[in-house]
Amino acid sequence: MATTYKSIIEPGSQAGNYWRDLWNYRGLFFFLAWRDVLVRYKQTFIGASWSVLRPLFYILAFVMFRKAFGQNEANMVLSVAAAILPWQFFSTSFSDISNSLVANSNLLSKVYFPRILVPASSMVVCLIDFLVSFVLVIIIMIWQQYVPPVQFLFLPFFLLAAILASFGTGLLVASLNVKYRDFRFIIPFIVQVGLFVSPIAFSSASVIYSNESVALWMKVMYSLNPMVAVIDGFKWCILGSTETLNSMGFLISFSSSIVFLWLGVFYFRKTERSFADVI
Repeated sequence: MATTYKSIIEPGSQAGNYWRDLWNYRGLFFFLAWRDVLVRYKQTFIGASWSVLRPLFYILAFVMFRKAFGQNEANMVLSVAAAILPWQFFSTSFSDISNSLVANSNLLSKVYFPRILVPASSMVVCLIDFLVSFVLVIIIMIWQQYVPPVQFLFLPFFLLAAILASFGTGLLVASLNVKYRDFRFIIPFIVQVGLFVSPIAFSSASVIYSNESVALWMKVMYSLNPMVAVIDGFKWCILGSTETLNSMGFLISFSSSIVFLWLGVFYFRKTERSFADVI
């Protein structure tokens, strides 16, 4: 007797299979991530040392900048390091994710797999770079004989916030970059502007608690920057009571990260089918 099969088509089944495929293709994810790690500093003179030297140069530059403008607060080097490292992680992750689909165009046009694995795998090497460069903070603490406060334990939460912010914004721009190649010129511009509007060379307190020089709408616009919550959180975790974590500004900034993540995933899934044809 012949065996009969029945096909059942249900609403939303395709989306459910897609997210199930993320687990089924986990081997491909690890392969792409490992490939990016191996290629990152291939044929470089000092190799992975760049993950420490790049933020170190930024730290020295911003310390001299703040001293030139008369800022000389306690633990300045540690304060700058606490701001530079998450920003370096965000800027690198955002740039790599934004260009990941175009950089892997040959792979996208040949076989099926959940395309979101490509930008996700490109973030792994950025996360490894961050963990290596975080040694700078430990060295500065030992050099200054500084004991971190108890809120240092909350640091992984703000690292997660940085991951959400970079992945959401990067995913959105990566989808747009496939169809509109103008974004390859816009990406460095976004990174450069973000460096100056994030609380690295200044503190959020000088913006949020300013009663005269900064208008209310400017404070709201400032707080919409997803990295405000991340950088302020890093400073609060590392420097303790010397840094104030404004609850309202933090909620606005963190909420914008969630919104960007939702927009990024939504637009990515909406345009994913056309990647192979357009790219």
